[in-house]
Amino acid sequence: MTDDAELLRALHAEHGAALHAHALRLVGGDRQRAEDLVQETLLRAWRHPEALDPELGSVRAWLFTTARHLAIDAWRRRSARVSEVVTDTLPEPPADDETDRAVEAWTVAEALARLSAPHREVLIECFYRGRSVAEVASRLGIPAGTVKSRTHYALRSLRLVLEELGVTR
Repeated sequence: MTDDAELLRALHAEHGAALHAHALRLVGGDRQRAEDLVQETLLRAWRHPEALDPELGSVRAWLFTTARHLAIDAWRRRSARVSEVVTDTLPEPPADDETDRAVEAWTVAEALARLSAPHREVLIECFYRGRSVAEVASRLGIPAGTVKSRTHYALRSLRLVLEELGVTR
């Protein structure tokens, strides 16, 4: 058995059911389109095995993000055709579906983990705990100007890490 076949079997065994459920939500329950979406996602994974390195981030998050991008691309292609009925809604899961939020949280947590401790610390204090610059400075025992500059450079670093993880604007 080849390494390629083993990779695809392993990916499908570990992530296939969750990926298929995610794909079904993305295509509004159309099983055939969901299967095509899963197949194309796994094909992309096979073509880009370097993206599946666990040190670069969650494999499942990469698969879910890739499936979502493929679903949006397919929706755009169908929207451009005159012969098909076009809707104004993107193939997004219903608002009460927590899958995208969970994938986003995993991705942000992975990105934050890759930042230096001082950068991660100011971002968590400012953005997650909602503290002011003065409060963060007092809490961390550093000048307010240092909090501001660390926040600036931390956001730049976070943007780069997210791009490495395949997150686009």
